[in-house]
Amino acid sequence: VQLVESGGGLVQPGGSLRLSCAASGFTFSSYAMSWVRQAPGKGLERASTINSGGGTTTYADSVKGRFTISRDNAKNTLTLQMNSLKPEDTALYYCARVGGSWSYDYWGQGTQVTVSS
Repeated sequence: VQLVESGGGLVQPGGSLRLSCAASGFTFSSYAMSWVRQAPGKGLERASTINSGGGTTTYADSVKGRFTISRDNAKNTLTLQMNSLKPEDTALYYCARVGGSWSYDYWGQGTQVTVSS
């Protein structure tokens, strides 16, 4: 199993970024996936989750209305469109596979998002 994130970077407040996660080594379309973030000095926060078929999504209250999770099962790709970014969105963003009992069994290496003027 391999999960490789990309798309992070430095952006000004109010800006946008699009994160991608390329999945391989498993049947991507069979698993729910999440974007999980960790801000400096803080714990992990599940930003968003999407079910295996892509028809059901959930968001943390902190990102609701600003972030959109999506997936392309034909291309084994997970994305996170982030709009209206705030300094508090600064974090390392991980792509994670949802395993049994809704725990995460595989993680990517993370991509850094920094929101600053």
